[in-house]
Amino acid sequence: MKAQAPTAHGQGLSTQARNLHWLLSNLVDEVPGIHSVAVVSSDGLLLLSSDPERAAAGTVAHAGDDGPQGSSADLATIVSGLGSLTNGAAQLMDGGAVKQTMVAMDEGSLFVMSISDGSLLGVHATSDCDMSTIAYHMALFVGRAGHVLTPELRTELRKSMENAQ
Repeated sequence: MKAQAPTAHGQGLSTQARNLHWLLSNLVDEVPGIHSVAVVSSDGLLLLSSDPERAAAGTVAHAGDDGPQGSSADLATIVSGLGSLTNGAAQLMDGGAVKQTMVAMDEGSLFVMSISDGSLLGVHATSDCDMSTIAYHMALFVGRAGHVLTPELRTELRKSMENAQ
């Protein structure tokens, strides 16, 4: 099936792409403490975002906004860099594949989980979030998304993010 140009509500996307958008929205809506979510390809490109308008526009958040300072594209950059760093560390330590990375900060938490083919799921959450609940729901997302995140679907998602600009 050839992908069509997406509209503001995901119309024109393949069923798999709409399902991934739904899974991402459900993750953000159902799990307390999540500010924003980004799915990043192995080459660091943003595929899905909980904030597609800001991701496409590259706008900057203001003090008091929910989410990281900057756009979802900034979260994608951080997730990609952290994923690369931890994969490199795992190789140097003969530790095998990195499954999950968590960074606890004074004013927030960052979670990164491997999906498939080097793709990553990144979540920015509040500092007082229930880390085990977020990790559990991320694992559910990864389990549901990993087998459908094919090269064709990644291309479709990447194009939909570019078209949103």
